[in-house]
Amino acid sequence: MANQQLYTCGRWAVVPGREEEFVTAWTELAEWTAANVSGASWATLLQEEGSESRFISFGPWASLNAIEGWRASAGFQERVGRIREMLESFEPGVFRRRAGVGTG
Repeated sequence: MANQQLYTCGRWAVVPGREEEFVTAWTELAEWTAANVSGASWATLLQEEGSESRFISFGPWASLNAIEGWRASAGFQERVGRIREMLESFEPGVFRRRAGVGTG
């Protein structure tokens, strides 16, 4: 099967009124990840239009081992721990790219 790129994806429901604080904390996690975790390159955070407390994040990874190592790291645990207090819910996932149009 061609193009087996893996992505992490998260669906975040933030406590209303804490959206800006969440964006700041998520950005810090993403910047730390890109700078310190082998197998990570970029990440994107999207905020739902009309429902400002709902977000989706995603980013590509070199391998499942890289994702598992990242999630097990002390740096990840520390940063996600700070984010959790801002959340009503969080749904993480690992997805395999199956198709794309106008993308690499």
